[in-house]
Amino acid sequence: MSAKGDLLYAWTTDDNLREKAETGGAVTALLRHALESGMVDGVFAVRKGADVYDAVPALITDPAEIGGIAGSLHCGTLLLPKQMRRCLLATEPDMKIATVLKGCDVKAMYEMAKRNQVNLDNIIIIGLNCGGTIRPEVARIIVREKLGLDPDDVVKEEIDKGKFIVQTKDGQHASISIDELEEGSEDLLGNEGLGRRSNCRRCKIKIPRQADLACGNWGVIGEKAGNATFVEVCSEKGANLLNAAAKAGAVATEPANPKGVEIRGKVENAMLKLGDKWRARYFGALGEGTERLNKIREQTSRCIKCYSCIENCPICYCIDCSAKKDYPDRSRETLRVPPGRGYDPAGARARRGELGTRPAHRHRERPDLRYLQMTGDQPSTIDPFFLSGLFSGSIRVLFPVRRRFPPNCDALLT
Repeated sequence: MSAKGDLLYAWTTDDNLREKAETGGAVTALLRHALESGMVDGVFAVRKGADVYDAVPALITDPAEIGGIAGSLHCGTLLLPKQMRRCLLATEPDMKIATVLKGCDVKAMYEMAKRNQVNLDNIIIIGLNCGGTIRPEVARIIVREKLGLDPDDVVKEEIDKGKFIVQTKDGQHASISIDELEEGSEDLLGNEGLGRRSNCRRCKIKIPRQADLACGNWGVIGEKAGNATFVEVCSEKGANLLNAAAKAGAVATEPANPKGVEIRGKVENAMLKLGDKWRARYFGALGEGTERLNKIREQTSRCIKCYSCIENCPICYCIDCSAKKDYPDRSRETLRVPPGRGYDPAGARARRGELGTRPAHRHRERPDLRYLQMTGDQPSTIDPFFLSGLFSGSIRVLFPVRRRFPPNCDALLT
């Protein structure tokens, strides 16, 4: 019997499923068993669309169709949690779902759970080890210009042992080093060049242990290499699924090779160090203090308000988005900020005797919040230390000063 913390090799016992899947087909077999046994009502994952560069979200309720989501899609990734919330849970909030997610997806799922947008008790999360993904258009450029192949001829791709590997419909294989692709890439303020997405390069979650099961091929060695999946049991819910599938004969398991466990740890550590290197490169380009603030303000000033960030951010979930509303332009606007995080230019000037007496009622409307008074035509009065504290080192869209944040827009400031 498996338990939380166990490290195992697992593989499907179905030969037909193994041919469609990768690394032993354990993940696909677990999903099919979850459906067949009634543990979940559906499986929400991605399947290949028009080609290997195209990913389509799919809800599978028939176990016989589970093979359609087998295999990897490094060039057609989607942020699944928000799609799940919008397309499924909005109308079926109690639906039990099994889903396959990358580390960034799992983080998004937890952020949504904090905001009561999903109930994790109803969701089984199988996390996949991830060293990064490649944009579809970038992948086509790599295949055409670096590998000398027709992108439309590619039927399979993978990222393994630091290489981007493709297979064409006539059986030809070609590969190129990820390091070679990313050598000389621009910093955060420029073109990210070829290779992985910039967010993937600096990512610090390579093995998604927040999931119920963390699966991948790192650390699978010997005769099991390529024929089994390395599974780390991360929760009791994950252990229950794995035990039930093994008992039903859907998967077979054995303890992971200790040498494989060591190799897996080394791969993870190497990826984390690489992420630190990219973070230093990206964030170092922003400078420090006021210089960093000015660069962020310069970049975000180009915003054309297409609202793609809001549409895709899993934390933005308002049906009638407050940030899209048109608010009147006044000479003095009010921005609500968390307690202790604000800087009050008007108050500071009053203390210096440059203004009249500070209104006694200013902080009485909402005693739990502090208000920051800003002059619409003087954005320079915003204190950079206020912004660095408010956004806690994260780069967020800085809305124009001439906009009032409405009462139900607290999520934008948390």
